[in-house]
Amino acid sequence: MVFGPMVDGGHEQVTYVSDPETGLRAIVAIHDTTLGPSLGGTRFLDYDTEADALEDVTRLSKAMTYKAAAADLPLGGGKAVILGNPDDLKTDALLEAYGRAVDNLGGRYITSVDVNTGVEDIEVVKQETEYAVGTGDGLGDPSPITAHGVFHGIQTSAEHVYGTDSVEGLEVVIQGLGKVGQALAEELSSAGADVTVSDIDEAHVAAFADEHDVDTVAPGDVYEQSCDVFAPCAVGGVVNDDTIPQLECDIVAGAANNILAERRHAEVLREQGILYAPDYVINAGGLITVAKEYLGGTREEAYEEAAAIGDRLGEMIENAERQETTVLTAAEEYAENRIERADSGQEPAVPAE
Repeated sequence: MVFGPMVDGGHEQVTYVSDPETGLRAIVAIHDTTLGPSLGGTRFLDYDTEADALEDVTRLSKAMTYKAAAADLPLGGGKAVILGNPDDLKTDALLEAYGRAVDNLGGRYITSVDVNTGVEDIEVVKQETEYAVGTGDGLGDPSPITAHGVFHGIQTSAEHVYGTDSVEGLEVVIQGLGKVGQALAEELSSAGADVTVSDIDEAHVAAFADEHDVDTVAPGDVYEQSCDVFAPCAVGGVVNDDTIPQLECDIVAGAANNILAERRHAEVLREQGILYAPDYVINAGGLITVAKEYLGGTREEAYEEAAAIGDRLGEMIENAERQETTVLTAAEEYAENRIERADSGQEPAVPAE
């Protein structure tokens, strides 16, 4: 069962980890280390089946390869999942056992925070391995930096569609008011955009809207809300066969991972005249931050590199127009070209320690 997803996804290594004493069951997927050691978060989820966990970790690790390559980082793509209910299983002893498992990979995989793993968890993991980033004594919360990259991606998208990179008066609907969604809403509002927010937490939406003077829309009506930019910043898969016909926007550009339910939806959006800014390109600010922490750098440098996401996206949009294809295809080509150059010795890579 394991070799099928590995071969199909082009993965270098998939490692199963078990520690009966703590109940640890984990899968670490290393997709590609051509550009450098693989970096990606560890999520702790109660998957329905082992097959679901394997599918998730292989899909996510491959996406991390493209995210790192498209962000011009000297890193490869990896991801890990810990199977089980974190409320029942998460203990320091389990996280320490997991840290030892990461350490045994010898630097081929560097872990960080993800779904149901926070800074305090990674600090426990780091007691057992140096190959962990995103701790309290690191570069701090990456959410504002992620939002900053998305902001610049929206600017570039607006310049392509409307002929100006000013967001003043731009109507943006933000789906999801987590840390990144909030930071994006604040930055856009400060720059003069007309922001509308939506979240399943109605009380949180009302409080945020009152504090920041933005509009709101109910979660069930968010797709058909007329706007210039639809910015999904919550769960993935929200742009799909059901929602695309409802969209009343010119641009889809958000911070959520895997915004498209299927890759083919990029072409569907293009056919409808909607510009899609690939999520793994414009939401790379978080990865840039933890990469800076691992490779050495400052928070200010992370902000600068996140701002450069806009220029990189602009190059991809131009390539897509020239080739009469989607920006997603152009982004994939950009990432794959970097990997090919490193593989052939034309671009230096950072080896695992």
